[in-house]
Amino acid sequence: MLRPAQLLLMLGLPLISPAAIPPVDETQVNDLLARMTQAEKIGQLSQGVINTPEEVAAASLLVREGRRGSFILSASAEQAATFRNQLQKVALEQSRLRVPLIFGYDAIHGYRTTFPIPLGLAAAWDAALVERAQAVSARETRAAGIDWTFAPMCDLARDPRWGRVAETFGEDPYLGARLAAASVRGFQGDNPAAPDRVAATLKHYVGYSATVGGRDYNATDVTPFSLRNAHLPAFQAGVAAGALSVMSGFNATDGIPAVADHHALTNILRGEWGFNGFVVSDWTSVEEAIAWGYAADRAAAARLALTAGNDMEMVSTTFEETLPAQLARGDLSPALLDEAVRRVLRGKLRAGVFAQPYTDPAALDRVALAPDALATAREAAARSIVLLKNNGTLPLAATARRIALIGPLADDAGEMLGTWPGHGRPGDVVTLAAALRQRLPASTRLDVEFGCELLETGPRTRALTDGSIVSDPAAEVDAAKAKKRWSSALAAARRADVIIAAVGEPRGWSGENASRAELDLTGRQSGLLAALAATGKPLVVVVFSGRPLVLTNVAAQSQALLQAWHPGLQGGPALAALLYGDQEPTGRLPISFPRANGQVPIYYNHAMTGRPTMVDYRDLTRAPLFPFGFGLGYTEFTYGAAEISTPPDGPAVARTIITNTGKRPGQTVAQFYVRDVACSVGARPVQELRGWETLTLAPGESRTVSFPLDSAALGFTDRQGRWLVEPGDFQVWIAPHAGTGTPLPYRLEKAL
Repeated sequence: MLRPAQLLLMLGLPLISPAAIPPVDETQVNDLLARMTQAEKIGQLSQGVINTPEEVAAASLLVREGRRGSFILSASAEQAATFRNQLQKVALEQSRLRVPLIFGYDAIHGYRTTFPIPLGLAAAWDAALVERAQAVSARETRAAGIDWTFAPMCDLARDPRWGRVAETFGEDPYLGARLAAASVRGFQGDNPAAPDRVAATLKHYVGYSATVGGRDYNATDVTPFSLRNAHLPAFQAGVAAGALSVMSGFNATDGIPAVADHHALTNILRGEWGFNGFVVSDWTSVEEAIAWGYAADRAAAARLALTAGNDMEMVSTTFEETLPAQLARGDLSPALLDEAVRRVLRGKLRAGVFAQPYTDPAALDRVALAPDALATAREAAARSIVLLKNNGTLPLAATARRIALIGPLADDAGEMLGTWPGHGRPGDVVTLAAALRQRLPASTRLDVEFGCELLETGPRTRALTDGSIVSDPAAEVDAAKAKKRWSSALAAARRADVIIAAVGEPRGWSGENASRAELDLTGRQSGLLAALAATGKPLVVVVFSGRPLVLTNVAAQSQALLQAWHPGLQGGPALAALLYGDQEPTGRLPISFPRANGQVPIYYNHAMTGRPTMVDYRDLTRAPLFPFGFGLGYTEFTYGAAEISTPPDGPAVARTIITNTGKRPGQTVAQFYVRDVACSVGARPVQELRGWETLTLAPGESRTVSFPLDSAALGFTDRQGRWLVEPGDFQVWIAPHAGTGTPLPYRLEKAL
């Protein structure tokens, strides 16, 4: 059985020190538990939500009676700390046992300092950078009065129709596991109770992303072998890194809702991995076991969830309303209830709410948008942007005297924030237009034109000052205004030396409950790009989106193409630096980009087939437009032929020499892939990432990279959770992305 510590070693990650998860005073836990009434115990397992003063007043009554132990604190940044202190005061001064509350929030990629969406962060292929970004998020989140973040998302992204791919780290289990562990370290540090750290939550456990048709909240169908080798590794890495909590998913796999999946929540999570934190449901998902057709009624939903190992119920109230009667009838064991309460109390102690129940309402103002936070946000944005095409137009030359920046996302601050932006504000964002105005030489003129709407029909949306998205029926598209904008944009394009088009999808079209059937540019943006390309001027396209879009025509029409995701507060300066060559493009795709909608789901690490040369479509190749791991820079790299050597005192090593053959310094990400040619317990994928190394080389400089062919590289997990390394034939690659490289044969003579 692969234990969490072994997994971290195999991933090349540092082990968590004993001090990382503070010891819990079990005497205190047991003393509290012994003095609790049944209602107070159930209250510790019940989570509410507060946004307004009226909700705080109503919640105070429940807290006073010990009927709520936790709240989602989704109030504005200005009110959050005050609301927390008001409710905490009730808990500590008016409730019978004085048990403090714990407050959670979805700080996914920042609180006030908004970073690139997680899919963008993953494109940096830099676990240390992800850790630093999440540490900034933790500092601001804790200052706002929140102890506990519902992140990182550990789901595997294989279908870009699913809107929540934006919150994932991409399609690869190894990359996802490395970044999930880094996120936990960033959020929790060495002590999740520290004043600049928060408790982390691994979500959504498990298989939520395998939703049928890419439709959110849908059924999932995950085989045991895929569960072990594709969907569980990131969660296991997060557990090994010390995450204090896990969130069960919205999905149902094989007909069993994740919130009631005893095998996943108890046998694997706690039995195999030794997880000793607590599990919280997703929003009303306990009650939704009825809608799935698994639970007959609210009582059954509560009983099945608690029995499976789901400790806390988010928002819905089936625990509160039905557990007392079930316990009285003997349908549930009191010991089961007690153990769930113990887990929650331990979580509160580890998160520091007993030691520091209140927060300073002025704390957030002191730490929000600090210089180091903005510098990290800018670095993360720059490192996340992927150069997908360049015929030499980039970097922009100082000789370009007139630039036309055209598109609905050229100067839209709110759209840069992306999905789940925390409390990032449009006023904090530096847009591409604003950044270019600051960066351009004095002799260069910048014309900024809107061009067309992101959405051409129906009411638009707009961002409020707190970053939330609301419908704005008053902003219906005016036909006369739209025609004038279009004409003005084309006129600016004809006058320009270079055109930069800023296009993509609305941020409200990615994230939760934002599935898409078509992955093309929204509105009339495709037509706008075609018109801009028809001018014959060099066209640089910057795409802002929360998922891979179908960019086949965009790539064909443009001279240069960059994928900028939704980059956060500092996306504009990061892009300006890349466009002018002040910084090298270093991003690499963490997810494949399809050529057509009909190709999805599409991912590089797919299973073998019996007829591997006969799997193309009649009308299209099976290959993606841009493969996993792909990304260009402003120089060229040559990867030499790989070779394998076997030292006398260690495992065999695959190595190659990489040379910068261009004229500029640059960075490449050497990616190490493995294929097990024959696996006795089930065919493994055609390729699997098992390591990478980032190299920065001067022109003409060469360096050797090497990767051990050890247990971590060659092994897999069987259906029972055992880590196996079978002797036999393998293929290995060292390549700049998953779509290239020559496989090198290797034979392992005996099991490791």
